Formats: sequence, C-alpha cells, structure tokens
Amino acid sequence: MTARLDFTSEAFFRDPPRAIAKLRMSGPVVATRFPLVGDVWITTTHDATAQVLKDGATFTLRKEDGDVAGLRWWMPRFVRSIANNMLTMDEPDHTRLRSIVDEAFRRRAIVAMEPRIRAIADGLTDELFAQGSPADLVERYARILPLAVISELLGLPLADRRKFIAWANAMSSLTNVVSFVSLLFTVRKMRAYLQQQLQIARVQGGEGLIAELIQVEREGGQITPDEMVSMVFLLLAAGSETTTHLISGSAYELLRNPELRDWLEQDWSRVGLAVEEFLRFVSPVQFSKPRYVRRDVEVEGVRLKKGDRVMVMLAAANMDPAMHDRPESLDLERKPNRHLSFGTGIHFCLGHQLARIEAACALEALLVRWPKLSLAVDPADIQWRKRPGLRAIARLPVTAEGRGTATTARTGTRDHRSLTAAN
Repeated sequence: MTARLDFTSEAFFRDPPRAIAKLRMSGPVVATRFPLVGDVWITTTHDATAQVLKDGATFTLRKEDGDVAGLRWWMPRFVRSIANNMLTMDEPDHTRLRSIVDEAFRRRAIVAMEPRIRAIADGLTDELFAQGSPADLVERYARILPLAVISELLGLPLADRRKFIAWANAMSSLTNVVSFVSLLFTVRKMRAYLQQQLQIARVQGGEGLIAELIQVEREGGQITPDEMVSMVFLLLAAGSETTTHLISGSAYELLRNPELRDWLEQDWSRVGLAVEEFLRFVSPVQFSKPRYVRRDVEVEGVRLKKGDRVMVMLAAANMDPAMHDRPESLDLERKPNRHLSFGTGIHFCLGHQLARIEAACALEALLVRWPKLSLAVDPADIQWRKRPGLRAIARLPVTAEGRGTATTARTGTRDHRSLTAAN
C-alpha cells in the first residue's frame, strides 16, 4: 500500500508534526511517491533513519553503473557533474573528498569566525528597514547573512554577492519538473562562474577556502577539476540555503511566541540551546537524497528488496515520540536533544558548526537591534515555498513597531519555555 501525502502542500509545511504522526501510523518505513523522485520508501522513525544513514554498505547513493541515485536519464551532463560531489558519494570516494575539504576547513578555524559573523549580522540588522517597513526578513536578512558568510569564507568577491542572491532565489523556486528545467540555466551560470574563480585562484592565489582547496590540491590531494567545481558549488549552495531557512524559521517561531522570545532575551547565553531545538523543530532539511538498496534487508521489521529506493525523512526522525518527549512541542530547554538535522554516519553535515554559529549570531543580533520586532501579518498568512524536501518560508514580513500581531500558542500544561505548534 502506498501512502499518499503531498510533501509540497501548505498544510504539510504549516504543521509537520500532524502530518508526520499520521504517516508514522502506516509504519516505520512507508512506500510513497515523492516529487521529482517517483516511487520511493521513506523512513518515519529515528531508528529507521539512523539505520539507513549509517549502513552505507546496504544503502548506496549510487546505482550499479555508478550514476547518482537521484538523477534521471533526461538530466544534462553538466547537472550530473555538479551532482557528482561528496554528498552523493559512497566509500572510498566520499572519504577521499571529505578529507580534502576537512583539511581546508581546519585551516580556516570556523569557531574563530564568530566575531566576524556577528559583525556581518549587526550590519544587516542596521539596514533591515532601509527600504521601508514592513521588511521581508527572508530577503533582507536570512538569505543575505549565510550567503555573505560563505562567500567570504570561500574568498569570493564582495561585488558578486548580488549574483549569489539571485541564484539562491532561483534555486529556492524548485518545485517540479518545469521549474527544474528553468533552474538549469542558473546552474549552468553558477558552474561557469565557479570554474572561472577556481582558475583565478590557481593563477593568482588569494584568500579564503577556495585558495586553501587549491593548496591542498597542489600538495597531492586526489581530486579532479570537475570534482573541485562540484565541491565549491556544494559549499556555496548547501552552505547558505539551509541556514537561510533555519534562521527565518527560528525567527518566525520566536515572533509568534512572545513568551519564548522573552525567555531567550533574558539570557542570551541560552541561544545555543535554543538553536538545537530550532534545528529539531524547524527541520529545514526534511529529507535526505535517495539511496538504492543493495540487498534484501529489513528496516524496523519492514522488508525492502534489492533495487528499491529509500529516502530518510529527517523531519520525522526529529518528531519521533520514542526519542523525544512531546516532540510536537517547541521546548527551548530540551535536554538531551538527539535530533538528526545534520544527519549521522559518514555524511554528517560538514558545516554543522558554521550553521549553529550563524543561527545564534543571527537571532541575537536581530532581536537586540530591534527589541520590538514583530510580524507584520497574522501568522496564519505566512506561507511556505512548495519546494519538496525543504521547509522554507517564502516571505516573512516584519515591522519594528511592536508585537501587536504576534500570537502565543499555549499548551495549558507546559510553562513559557515549551509551546505546542499552532495550526
């Protein structure tokens, strides 16, 4: 039996806990159809998700012919080359590429970047209402901050950031085959641009992660020119898109729940703890990439056959009542918090530390600079992009004039630090 659920619907994005709970009733692994992917199994529990992510010998990101599991026959070659990155590779190629970028990241000392990230956030908050009020927090802040940070980290020119923002907006519009075809033009431009930047770094040197990657390459790192382009593409795209929606989703929850916000503002040393809960509750990345099943196997008692495809549902793992007490509640003091928003196993997110720092800096800078920041519309009017696999608020209009439009969702049984998702 195939479970029917529209993973791009407003109802799903507005209240994931409700939809996920219904889906989990069908089992820990459920057959369904997913946009752009087709027939696939999805996991609905923490344990099933962890099993698939950790067992690379059984669940492979590559077909038997070596092609990426999520690619379709009609996709052009340049898309295939971009998709040929460490995020879609099994061992030993994954470790080969991961070691190269890990070395470059170690040289850049991510933790030491926190003051610079806060400075960028402070500058953006100062300019938030420069074009008038209300301002779209996604366009004016949540999108620009991660792009500014990752482009600076990579060593890309400041003057090119308008291009990055336009490209990021285009990539967020992916919803179906038609939008995918239009997106191909953006991907082609990005690939050509990054090839040019890599060549400039090879000839002229420079500062930033791209220059560090070139140095690792010169010191004997095993990586092809196409793999280098794909890696930088991955860092630029994945290093900004998901953090954009973590920041906007977290801000949305705080603005519509003043008591949560008040608790956080009383002591900003709590922000790291709050970010972990936002990672779990918002779950910007809802699904993993598709994997092929290499052999007949059982996952939580469900039999999968060789050749089947499976996607782990990270959002469902994060809402599993077997792992989290009252998972439908946003509890900023949740301990322990065993979310899987960064995955697990060999593909554990490379940028987890950077994303955590960016989110913490973004929220503190925003609310310290604008203590009366509020939603400019009713929370019920907020809409999400119909992007499958990514929980992304389309627009988040805010005003600096007060909290009048925010509404609090109480459970009646929890204190001000833990609120149940409003429908």
